Amino acid sequence: MRTIVHLSDLHFGRVDAALLEPLRRRVAALAPHVVVVSGDLTQRAKPAQFREARAFLDTLPANQVVVPGNHDVPLYNVFQRFLRPLAKYRRYIAHDLEPAYVDDEIAVVGINTARSLTFKGGRVNEEQLERVQARLCALPDRVMKIVVTHHPFDLPKTHARHALVGRAAAAMKAFARCGADIVLSGHLHTRHTGHSAERYGIPGHSALIIQAGTATSTRGRGEANGFNALKVGARRVAVETYEWRPDARDFVVVSREAFEHSPGGWRPHLRDTKALPAM
Repeated sequence: MRTIVHLSDLHFGRVDAALLEPLRRRVAALAPHVVVVSGDLTQRAKPAQFREARAFLDTLPANQVVVPGNHDVPLYNVFQRFLRPLAKYRRYIAHDLEPAYVDDEIAVVGINTARSLTFKGGRVNEEQLERVQARLCALPDRVMKIVVTHHPFDLPKTHARHALVGRAAAAMKAFARCGADIVLSGHLHTRHTGHSAERYGIPGHSALIIQAGTATSTRGRGEANGFNALKVGARRVAVETYEWRPDARDFVVVSREAFEHSPGGWRPHLRDTKALPAM
């Protein structure tokens, strides 16, 4: 069994500072094998914001898979945006824009979907898909294969199709060739769990597509700040959603979903969206 904490859209420069220490404590209590951060570490890609993000990451458990988001590309500095779009990210966060963590039970592989030519949207290209396949296809089926991006591959019903990452269908076919089980993303500041079979209809393949809301940003877009914790093992996945509760001064579990893998793909094993006590 492996535990993965999935944070997203930290947005240093627009964070609620009161959440940082409770979030750090809650993540530490979960004792994750891997911490995933699916992009938008900063609000405007400024050095001070990257330094704050780096300092926060340093307080979290080791084994981290962190990918950039569109807010980590400078918006107003045209020279940096088009010639050195992620130079500050590389300096302060990580030189590797597509990190990976692999052990004998899980493989977590990041893809950088941030682009200079678009303000909000993201995209994947052929070279990236080839790298992902090289990493995942060689792994045995018993390893749970997880892909991390900033931009989403599935959407809540309230969002238009253009919010999907560019070339999503081609990417999902590439993931399917390697038997990818889970895709983690953010960007929308909205939590959501979907299934690739419903949107993409790839024969013989079904992946869970799990989005996290914003963990710390003041721009919640109608949702409380929160994050996901996944417990993965033996062809089963449990997803716990944590939300910030000011009265408790803590992040508490508000929903649990469990899925098991069958010949027809992932199917729900448990769903409880009532407010639940923290574990």
